[in-house]
Amino acid sequence: MHYLLMYELVDDYLERRAEHRNEHLALAWAAAERGELLLAGAVAEPVDEALLLFQGETPAAAEAFARNDPYVKAGLVKSWRVRPWQTVVGEKAANPVR
Repeated sequence: MHYLLMYELVDDYLERRAEHRNEHLALAWAAAERGELLLAGAVAEPVDEALLLFQGETPAAAEAFARNDPYVKAGLVKSWRVRPWQTVVGEKAANPVR
């Protein structure tokens, strides 16, 4: 199953993220190395949201990531939520439909 972790970012996110970026990226790469996090990044123009794609049996990994993310703890994220994503097309689709 896939889960999208969606962040709503603060207006001055780009100006404030540098102080926390290394720790945030270390957390993200560790989740990727465990096979939990597949893709992640901010939505550009404007940079007002970020999307992180997780895989697993439950949303627990995505939720734990958000709770421990330095960006969330530092107030760079206005709000976050995790939604199941019913992937049906593509090599890595959780529920392929042809």
